[in-house]
Amino acid sequence: MTVVAFDFDGTLSDSEMTVLLGKRRDVADEMAEITERAMNDEIGYAESLRERAALLEGLPAAEADAAFAEVELRPGAADLIEELNDAGVTTAILTGGFERGVEAALEREGASVDHIVSNRLPRSEDGSELTGDVEGPLIEGTKDDALENLAAEVGVDLEATVAVGDGANDLPMLNVAGRAIGFDPKPAVEPHCGVVVTSMDEAREVLVDDGVLTADS
Repeated sequence: MTVVAFDFDGTLSDSEMTVLLGKRRDVADEMAEITERAMNDEIGYAESLRERAALLEGLPAAEADAAFAEVELRPGAADLIEELNDAGVTTAILTGGFERGVEAALEREGASVDHIVSNRLPRSEDGSELTGDVEGPLIEGTKDDALENLAAEVGVDLEATVAVGDGANDLPMLNVAGRAIGFDPKPAVEPHCGVVVTSMDEAREVLVDDGVLTADS
């Protein structure tokens, strides 16, 4: 038994949720700049997330939902998740991104994971618009804690876990997992990865080589 924990934006998905949201508020360029600085570890993740959320204050809820509906899984991601689930592996998504977007992307592909740890963009009391705030366990909290908690819940050693990510906010879980897979990682992240892949097929090959999956599963 093991746990495979994926980052979402930039890993399972090549969509960037905050940029999709930002396009609907005409702040996509500012969003992308903040995201890039955070992923390269130039500014703290919590600071970057709050800055991006603040740019979305007043975005109508219908526009936010339309943006989340655009979030897509990367080719092969749904198949890999399904294969891991069928093999009895505990699958998780640990993301600083937003729950509604993750769920929409999974639902579109008919995919599911055992655990989602993510953040949320709260709405006004009448539900009509975003407040510009952000809440959730992965603002100040880090992905190493999330992975440690999940491993304890499942009953496996951290050494038996696999983490897959690309950005600076993935470093905590990449550093504590037994296997650190970088998915086309940022330059500041690559040295911390035991192996680097650029597709879900390559990620599957690594998991087969590691015995997490079998070649004919």
